[in-house]
Amino acid sequence: MDEKLKKSQLARLSRIEGQVRGVARMIEEERYCIDVLTQIRAVRAALDKVEQETLGDHLQHCVAHAFHAGSEKDRQIKIDEILEVLDSRRR
Repeated sequence: MDEKLKKSQLARLSRIEGQVRGVARMIEEERYCIDVLTQIRAVRAALDKVEQETLGDHLQHCVAHAFHAGSEKDRQIKIDEILEVLDSRRR
């Protein structure tokens, strides 16, 4: 993973961690359900962004390398991995 992206992702994940703790506090304080649900959606959106950027980095580096310098087996492994990740996202 690119060092700049890695740093950005770790910072984003730290913020998400804080958001999750905030949601837990909201539940402990018995805050209005819609407010809790709104914050849960925000956490999901933030995680989706981390996932999207990580997938993009994987495609640009790992998959591209397999297609330029790897064997047919390496290429097929990368294709299978991506299909599995995309399939699991739908569940």
